Amino acid sequence: MSNTHKGADKHKGNSISMGAVPLSDLLRLPQGPVQLSNYDPRVTTGFPGAGKADAAPATDALAPELNDLQERLYANGRARGDQAPRILLVLQGRDTSGKGGVIRHAIGLVDPQGVQIKAFGPPTKEEHAHPFLWRVSRDLPRPGLIGIFDRSHYEDVLVARVARLVTKPVWSARYESINRWEARQIAAGTVMIKCFLQISAEAQKSRLLARLEDETKHWKYDPGDVDIRAQWPAYTDAYEAVLERCNTDHAPWYLIPADRKWYRNWAVAQILLEQLRGLGLAWPPGNFDVETERRRLLESR
Repeated sequence: MSNTHKGADKHKGNSISMGAVPLSDLLRLPQGPVQLSNYDPRVTTGFPGAGKADAAPATDALAPELNDLQERLYANGRARGDQAPRILLVLQGRDTSGKGGVIRHAIGLVDPQGVQIKAFGPPTKEEHAHPFLWRVSRDLPRPGLIGIFDRSHYEDVLVARVARLVTKPVWSARYESINRWEARQIAAGTVMIKCFLQISAEAQKSRLLARLEDETKHWKYDPGDVDIRAQWPAYTDAYEAVLERCNTDHAPWYLIPADRKWYRNWAVAQILLEQLRGLGLAWPPGNFDVETERRRLLESR
């Protein structure tokens, strides 16, 4: 397989130096038809080191700036209320692609009090009684927070399509509903970062076998995962449709090669950092006179 990421390295998956090109640009999926077989899930596009041995130091090096920018985001949320921005990180991918790993290792670099995580499972009876975007709308991050969707509204054009939970006219109309909904959230101050974690069938099989061979991971194994693997081509078609039809200027998709866990975690953390930088957030000023408060404090007992 070849990697046709814009600006990506094309030399058999070797990592390249980022230089002045943001990773957000390198991994942003071009608009138009999508064929996932053109994207190699093992490449390490933009990684500044030589390989896995450099991954932990490279990822840890992001933490100080990430923490500073997240605290600025949180402070603006406290000071400016609904006028403050918020981040929504949407994580989509097949089973074992690493949504939980990203949350632990990439989002784990920032203060948890500024993070809001929601994992979406099958819709409940109450959720089924509402339009499909109702449940995700309830769990959007508040101003100043980084929200994480572990799976998302896209399940309603993925699982719903492949498992035939609704008819084709229903799920096919949802792409435009999603685009309009995302545009409204962005207009209201949400920075949306949509990451598709691309894993190969071989890597998925290896990870599922590892769960069977380690009794401490049996709780993570679901026999249904093998049944879903049999639908790999159908899910490929469904993901390609999502990545083509819901890849807009205001809410683009980032395709994250996910066979190498260490690269996947670094890449999502790096993209989050770049998006936070792009907000250009200053520390909000206090609504008091500093000298007056200093004098009062010094005079206090």
